This record gives sequence, C-alpha cells and structure tokens, in this order.
Amino acid sequence: MSDIQIPKAFNTLTADAVVIGGGIVGTATAFWLSKAGMKTILIEKRDGLSSLTTAASAECFRTQFTEQAMADIALPSVGMFENFNDLIGRSDIDIHLTQRGYLFVTDEAAQLPELEKAIAHYEACGVTGSELITGTDLHKRFPFLGPDAVAASFNNRDGWLSTHEATYGFAKGSDDATFFMKTMVTGIQTDARGICSVETDKGNISTRLVVNCAGPYARDIGQMAGLDMPFRTVRRQKAFIKSDHADLPADAPFTVDLVNHSYWRPEAGGLLCAWVDPDEPETRPADEPPTDWDFAAESIYRVSRLNPFLDGVAENLKAEDVNVSAGFYVYTPDEKPVIGPSEEIEGFHLNCGYWCGVMMSPEAGKRVADIATGRMDNKDNPLRYSRFKEGDVKPGDTFLK
Repeated sequence: MSDIQIPKAFNTLTADAVVIGGGIVGTATAFWLSKAGMKTILIEKRDGLSSLTTAASAECFRTQFTEQAMADIALPSVGMFENFNDLIGRSDIDIHLTQRGYLFVTDEAAQLPELEKAIAHYEACGVTGSELITGTDLHKRFPFLGPDAVAASFNNRDGWLSTHEATYGFAKGSDDATFFMKTMVTGIQTDARGICSVETDKGNISTRLVVNCAGPYARDIGQMAGLDMPFRTVRRQKAFIKSDHADLPADAPFTVDLVNHSYWRPEAGGLLCAWVDPDEPETRPADEPPTDWDFAAESIYRVSRLNPFLDGVAENLKAEDVNVSAGFYVYTPDEKPVIGPSEEIEGFHLNCGYWCGVMMSPEAGKRVADIATGRMDNKDNPLRYSRFKEGDVKPGDTFLK
C-alpha cells in the first residue's frame, strides 16, 4: 500500500530507492520501482503531487514521434493510459482520457513533403494510424479550419488527460511506497560504493539508489550528487480562455499550426492556447514563474490565423475570462530525455530532461525500474546518459518540441 504524508522530523530511514520529484514522471517511477519489489520513498518539496511543471502542462500525449528512441517510450505510454485502471489495479481513478487526435496543419504547400516524410518516419518507428489529409477532405473533416489550410497530419489515438488524476493514480496504485510532501532535499551523500544517503530538512534516508525526477530542478539535484548535466530550462506559457461561444468546436483535436508554432485544444469551459517561442531564453527554474501580460493576446492572434473561429471568441473577452500560467521545458543537447543510471556515480539514476514528460511518464518510469533491477541492460537503452560522452547526440525533427 502507498502512503502519502507530510512527515515530521525523523531519524535516519532506510529505503531501497529514493525518488526525488513528485510530478507525474517521479510518481510513475516510484510506482514501477515499488512494483519491482523495492521499498521506495518519493520526496516532493511542495505540499502535493503534480503541483509544479506537471500542473502547468497542456496535459497532452501523442504517438507521432519521428525518432525511434522517442516512439519506443511514447507508444507503450499511450497504451498504459488507455488501460490505466488495469495498470494501477484500481477502478476508482478516472484520468478523463480524451482521444481526439493531434492535427499538425499548414497553409504552405511547400511543407507537404515535410508532412509526407514525417508520416513515413512514424510508420518506420512503429507508429500506425497517422494520416496525411489534404484539400477538401481536410476541410470536410475539420470545418473549423480557415480556408488557407492545405494539409495536415493526423492521428486519432493522440489526445489529453487529467494529469492530476493520473499522478495520484500512480501513487495510489503503488505497492511498498511512501510519498513525503513538503520535504526538501538538502544534500546527497556518497561513499566508496557510490550513493549512500539523501539528506532532507526532515531527516536522512539511507539508500543505494536515487532517481532524479526533479523536472526543471534536475540539474540542481544532479550537482548535489556531483554531476553537472547539460540541461537548459526554458519557460513555457499557456492561456486558458473561458468561453461558451457558439463557434467554438468542442470536439476538435489538439491543433498545431506548423508555420507559427501555435496550438490550441478544447478544455472544459473554453479552450487552451499557446505558442512555442523559439527565441525564449534559458532561465533559472522557479516554483511560480512570471507570465507575460500579452501572452494570451499573442496566442489568440497566432492560433486564429488558421482557426478563424477564435476571432469571434476574442471579440467580447473580459480580463477575468483569461488565465495565463507558466512552467518549464527542459532541453538536453539532443532534445531527448535522459533515462537510467548516470554511470559516473554508482546508484545515481536519472529520469529527467523532458519537454514531453507527461506523455512519456508511464513507460519511462518502467524503464528506470527495468534497468535498476537488471531486466534491461543500459547498453540497450538509447536514452542513456552516457550518449552525450559517446557522441551519440543528434536532435530529431519531431514537430512541436
């Protein structure tokens, strides 16, 4: 049984594994470690799970990845979301799975070969069901698109879910796992054998295995153990627009404008919209990152380019109808996460470096456990940390990263 608590000061505890970070990635990791028979303690500095970067996400998942290493994590993760109650062994959790697809759309005919190439790569990576939709067929199936839209790739298995429910589902479905809230990691100790303990503001935990799932703070946690990881943290914002406008297509997919990097999807009571600014600078992580006063207006402007219904939605918006929030993407040199042992420090494992943590969390957590328990050889893991030293660093061409 799992135990979620805010501990008082304690004397030294002992655990088979300590997971640092209580977002969906860390909680899924704790779930799989516990299922592997390990006494697991997860440490989260805030007062609840799924309360920082996970909560700030667009809560989406997809199969459409052009890199094999990413598809191999994304595909089984979607399968786990589709069978979530069976996975965690509980029937009382509803993650509100919504599979309306991802639609990557363009109004530039010159991008058609790029879409065709992407779909070919999906198929080569084992991602089935993606379609190239063009011309009148595109507008018949997605009538909310503007007349200039000419082509799109679409996979109806993609979608979104409740990250809060999924995170707590992983926690409640764990076996011998304890989740410590409002507990700050203050240090990581090593000895001649490697990792030996985690220091917190409540007491120390003796362990030989630490998994760094600290999201935007992963680099800081790595430095506590003596590992300086090549990560960049970049703020990403999103806007919730409250609206019951008649033109808002409530059954639309997650829709991405491939020309200006904007996206939107329906949300209860309105819609979410945002855009990925390629020039957003690297910034230090913060629990409550600032938001830009004009982000919502800029997002609506960009999204409305190929989704003109938004012009009507925006006409009578009031300030109280708009909420902008922010979190962080973490980028590695090849824009792929790091999963598995650091190899430089015995017992210090990683599950971090994500811009796509929500959608990959189930299988990534399982891979951590499989490697830690010897069911998978880290040499067969293309997302191993040592790839950076090995020179196996090549950014992929997956859309919207």
